[in-house]
Amino acid sequence: MQSLARTAFQPVSSDAMPLAHEACQPHLAALPEWQIIEHDGIMKLTRRFAFRDFADALAFTQRVGEVAEQAGHHPVLVTEWGYTTVTWWTHTLRGLHLNDFILAARTDEVVE
Repeated sequence: MQSLARTAFQPVSSDAMPLAHEACQPHLAALPEWQIIEHDGIMKLTRRFAFRDFADALAFTQRVGEVAEQAGHHPVLVTEWGYTTVTWWTHTLRGLHLNDFILAARTDEVVE
């Protein structure tokens, strides 16, 4: 089975709907350190990454930013001393799309 990180990025059609919680579960199972949170009624995919210092957290943040730019899909990145929190969701859908899980998997590759 092809890894989630190698899955082709999917165009989001104008009539697309966000994934239901149940539809997210198989993708989430492939990302054991990620969790789905709900904020302002919007499901989002988030993970907090730990680093030994601010410089390492900042370098990771930059690499995730490069992945996001390549995809044209941008997360919320919160960088602090020793941590970066990455949160993906599809803004136009006000929820989660397969692309968010793909980019979470690619984010995991950045840290490896």
